[in-house]
Amino acid sequence: MLRPTIRKRILGIALGLIFLMAITSALSTVMTRKIAHQLDEFSGKYVEAYGHLARMNIRSLEQALALRRMMIGRMQSPPDESSVADQRKIYEAKGQEIEQEAQAARALINAIIDDTSTASDNARLGRIDDRIERVISDLHRYLGEEYKRLLLLLEAGNIPEARASLARTDTLRDDLNQRIDVIRTDMLALVRGDALMTMRDQNTAIFISVVLTMLASILGLIFSLFISTGITGPVRRLLEGTRAVEAGRLDGSIDVTTRDEIGQLTTAFNNMVEQLRHKERLRETFGRYVDPRVVEGLIAPQSLTASAGERRVMTVLFCDMKGFTSLSEGMTPQGLVKVMNHYLSTMSGPIRSHRGIIDKYIGDAIMAYWGPPFTEHSEQARLACLAAVEMANRGQALRTELPELIGVRTVPSDCEVRIGIATGEVLVGSIGSEFMMSYTVMGDAVNLASRLENANKVYGSHSLASEAAIMAAGDAIESREVDRLVVVGQTHPEAVFEIIGRAGELTEQQLELLARYAEGLAAYRARRWDEARLAFQAALEAVPGDGPSMAMAARVETFRVNPPPADWDGAWRLDQK
Repeated sequence: MLRPTIRKRILGIALGLIFLMAITSALSTVMTRKIAHQLDEFSGKYVEAYGHLARMNIRSLEQALALRRMMIGRMQSPPDESSVADQRKIYEAKGQEIEQEAQAARALINAIIDDTSTASDNARLGRIDDRIERVISDLHRYLGEEYKRLLLLLEAGNIPEARASLARTDTLRDDLNQRIDVIRTDMLALVRGDALMTMRDQNTAIFISVVLTMLASILGLIFSLFISTGITGPVRRLLEGTRAVEAGRLDGSIDVTTRDEIGQLTTAFNNMVEQLRHKERLRETFGRYVDPRVVEGLIAPQSLTASAGERRVMTVLFCDMKGFTSLSEGMTPQGLVKVMNHYLSTMSGPIRSHRGIIDKYIGDAIMAYWGPPFTEHSEQARLACLAAVEMANRGQALRTELPELIGVRTVPSDCEVRIGIATGEVLVGSIGSEFMMSYTVMGDAVNLASRLENANKVYGSHSLASEAAIMAAGDAIESREVDRLVVVGQTHPEAVFEIIGRAGELTEQQLELLARYAEGLAAYRARRWDEARLAFQAALEAVPGDGPSMAMAARVETFRVNPPPADWDGAWRLDQK
């Protein structure tokens, strides 16, 4: 009679504790998500929208300053045309920035209005959005017309009328700034209101969580008094086994000494360890064929195995060995495999050490990529370019190793590494058939990287990268703009850069080369053929044998005889992949 009663009490306490913990967890989760969403809306939308409105005022003042400087430059004797042109560009750029800030603020405000999960004052937000739209409309309509009138007066030299126009412009701008200030004040009131509401909800959530947690702790202490005996030994062994697994030791198992729930748990733990050992063997095996990080994602549930792809901005690299095909024609299959493995290992090392993913080997070519979730978005281009620098250095060392590997005295002089890098939007995901799939990337950036690798033939270079990749890499590398290309499959020109080396590691000769080449490229695009020829010759004097300088010098000679058409945009079009 006693045992069932005790059992029922223990079961009742356990069920009560579970029920209370479930309620605590559910309420905490709901409130935490709500508060997190409110905080995200506050910091990412309200505050950002207010910041955009504040920057509208700043840009407007900067625009007014540029207009006055332009007026001063025109009134000088003689007029400072260079300063006038510069200030005009600044004025127009600031106008675009004002519109961009306004559109950004409106987008955030509309996002708040569209979000029905938070209690926002949508009516006030809607009125603010309409007022911003009217401000921008008036900016284009009135201030833009007055600005055009002022330009005409300045160009005509009518200074008195220009001053009057400037005064009208200032009046219009003051009116617009006052309207923006009123909008900012209203937006600030909404920001403060949202902050107070979020703080109130957060305090309520903390209070409820504390009360429920204390109640659950008291009941848990009472419950522990009923079940603390008879299980410490098996639990201790189970804990030691867990720590061993956490430390990576998967070679042991725990003896099952009871038939109760702890015994079943011990059996399940041993089965889990066996599965982990099997999983580790799979990871080690597949890691030789697929990047371990991809293997990890493929093994993990709900990760990379989803068939639906997604678009991401990633950096793609193609590497190929020039002259390798002809070099390998006379080799035995065993020798070819040996050389291929050595070459691919040498070139793959920098990719792996810079956290890149090797997508595939295509003969002696390597395709790799960088990007989420394997590398941070802000680091991908920098890591890819640094890997290219190291690959180029290893390629030079590989030339000295190849004769010994293939049993010849020397290798052809044209046996060199060529690399192409491009950053852009790609389709990434598990792609394939129902029988076999591959986690890979596809898109224009992939095609562009492949075309740039092949474009090294045209310029006699080793590493070419797209403008997006160079800009994203920042100051981590030294580079130079080589040309503007229209590659096969595209219609718009793409600025192409050569990766020279790591930042701060250039010699004086290389610095002279970059300066002279830039001068030659500017003259080339301006159709000043004689000036371009002299600049490229000076570049070759700084670094004899420089491939891009030789290629551009030869092209200049061709254009001197057969000039390009009048609508030539300065870009070179590749007619082969």
